[in-house]
Amino acid sequence: MIKTENLTKRYQNHLAVDRLNLDVRPGEIYGFLGPNGAGKTTTIHMLLGLISPTSGRLLVLGETIGPYDFAFKRQVGVVAEEPIEDSKMSGWELVRFFAGLYGVARPAQRMDELFHMLDLWQVRHGMARDYSRGMRQKLSLIRALIHEPRLLILDEPVSGLDPHGIRQVREIINAYRQSGGTVFISSHILSEIEHSADRIGIVHEGRLLIEDSMAGLRRRLANQQRLTIELDQVAPTLIERLAAAPYIAQVQQEGRQLHLQLRTPDDVRAPISRLISEAGGVIVKMQGDEMSLEEAFVTITSQDVLALAGQPGAR
Repeated sequence: MIKTENLTKRYQNHLAVDRLNLDVRPGEIYGFLGPNGAGKTTTIHMLLGLISPTSGRLLVLGETIGPYDFAFKRQVGVVAEEPIEDSKMSGWELVRFFAGLYGVARPAQRMDELFHMLDLWQVRHGMARDYSRGMRQKLSLIRALIHEPRLLILDEPVSGLDPHGIRQVREIINAYRQSGGTVFISSHILSEIEHSADRIGIVHEGRLLIEDSMAGLRRRLANQQRLTIELDQVAPTLIERLAAAPYIAQVQQEGRQLHLQLRTPDDVRAPISRLISEAGGVIVKMQGDEMSLEEAFVTITSQDVLALAGQPGAR
């Protein structure tokens, strides 16, 4: 669906995107993440043909694209970071207008369904420019879906939405994927990406650091795994003993609970249990804490960029 090879965009002395290699597969939800200034929006603009790359190769739906490729645009739905539905037309009229541009013969039934699903039915005849930001964001999604595109490109699609609106958007995106569509989504709300995405690409300083599933990210960061242990009591020497163990990076105490950051992907519950027993402690409960996407993101983007990207010169 989307494939880039050494995609690069340079603005004079600023390298916005640096030899980016993406591979978005048909029928998946792909989460595209990175800190501010990482090159996400520049990449999306190149995917849409709004700007040209400095070098590299870019294929969307198996084709190279240009800014006036209308046949391409009829196969793609787009929600921009800032909703653009600032129009004197009503929400209903605006979507019908775009449906006509895309050649949708009888859009009323599809419009009816989408306006109901996103709770805009009651305000469908109100002017789009008078909608709240969240309502305009929903209207952007309806416009992006009205022609049933093969590919959906979403830049911060839940920005400005309340939790109910976020859930509605999530349900529509999942339903779209189940119907055979492909979704490329950039969002700073990492919990949404974690819940929805099949695979995740993390960019930093214009370079792709990691592209993997959430399970794959956790495996890669296995040496960052954690344990939470609840004890009957914490012996005076226990914290010092645990901190001295070569497979434990950090120990934090909260009452009778200990939070351990490990240095190894190996199962070290047995030696930890022995240390606790030797110090006179009794384990009430021990459990592993699964790393969230937010924690993985912070860990990955704070590490050596060259090393994670597998580039020459990495330490």
